[in-house]
Amino acid sequence: MKIEIHTEYIKLEALLKLAGACETGGEAKNAIQAGLVTVDGEVCTQRGRKLRPGMTAAYDGTEYEVAACV
Repeated sequence: MKIEIHTEYIKLEALLKLAGACETGGEAKNAIQAGLVTVDGEVCTQRGRKLRPGMTAAYDGTEYEVAACV
């Protein structure tokens, strides 16, 4: 699933909320800290991790690709 952003980057926690993978920031934080989220194929426990266009995050069986809004 492609997630388009209008900024230089998006934080991992915000990406999960924007994509609808998590309903709240708290839910996103818990998923990230529990090691349930990967960034570019590696487990990431930093909720403030900056994702730039071209990077991917995966959670609960769905992969999210960050893309620049054209």
